[in-house]
Amino acid sequence: MLYFYILMRRFQFNDTRNLLSKLSVRRGWNALKVYSSFYLSRMTGKPIQWGYPISVSFEPTTSCNLRCPECPSGLRAFSRPTGMLEQSFFEKTIDEIHKDLLYLIFYFQGEPYLNPGFLDMVRYASDKKIYTATSTNAHYLNDKNAKKTVESGLDRLIISIDGTTQDVYEQYRVGGKLSKVVEGAANIVKWKKELKSKTPLVVFQFLVVKPNEHQVDDIRQLADEVGVDDVWYKTAQVYDYQNDPNQLIPELNHFSRYKKNSEGQYVPKNKLSNHCWKLWHANVITWDGLVVPCCFDKDAMHQLGNMKMQSFREIWNNENYRQFRKELMSGRRNIDICSNCSEGVKVWG
Repeated sequence: MLYFYILMRRFQFNDTRNLLSKLSVRRGWNALKVYSSFYLSRMTGKPIQWGYPISVSFEPTTSCNLRCPECPSGLRAFSRPTGMLEQSFFEKTIDEIHKDLLYLIFYFQGEPYLNPGFLDMVRYASDKKIYTATSTNAHYLNDKNAKKTVESGLDRLIISIDGTTQDVYEQYRVGGKLSKVVEGAANIVKWKKELKSKTPLVVFQFLVVKPNEHQVDDIRQLADEVGVDDVWYKTAQVYDYQNDPNQLIPELNHFSRYKKNSEGQYVPKNKLSNHCWKLWHANVITWDGLVVPCCFDKDAMHQLGNMKMQSFREIWNNENYRQFRKELMSGRRNIDICSNCSEGVKVWG
């Protein structure tokens, strides 16, 4: 186990080095402007934004093959339209923002591999020397897709695996097959070796909930057997955390976003200070071009712009964005999507 821990640290170092290799003078200067404007905003209490996003999340699709109990995709409970990201729209957007953009996440809601053009879009972004990452339930990582994934230039592949036995895994990943997840991960590991590729970094992400918390050590052993590069633990967002109807909040306090108050009721651990790094360095673009503040706005209720009607640069500093940042800095607790935010309580392996 100690060997596995040391090995993971080495892979993380290589991943960081890979990320830094994507830096250019322009991207570095943009990052400096973003950092400085964020901290100046905190000091003055006034929203100042000098740069453009360092990181952007693109939603390949809202569709998903599973039915996870705390996910709008899984519950088929979106209030917004569902669909697939069009490659032409994606490429047009990347052409506009790639010179300042360092990090691109191909995920918001849904299963990315259900979009038939997903890996072609990864390749397009990789060719622009943007660091690319995605999150998947790994049910579509057959041999062909695994080979194409490695060839696409994807830098980080996060595989959601929330159990080390089928009976535990399927309690959250409803409709999923653990054997397919393990097989998909093994296919990626195989093709990395076959193609002598250092990427993608392959991560097992373990969402810690009450049904699987007894397997937090077992997942490391499984990762070692499969040959993935790292294990990350993630805390679970529970919408109705006061009642926890699906009995998901773990008893292991270290892996929970929530704690009990003096009255024995669950409350978020996050203190919700009136600032948020996300609103300065990143945002989310839905499959149909809506720009929203972050991944907690799953139904796109806070639409800051529409990429089908405006350029990204126009949206990033428009009145909607300025007003949202101002409201966040004056009363973050009053913003609905912030009330259940995990900022400051994420747990990594």
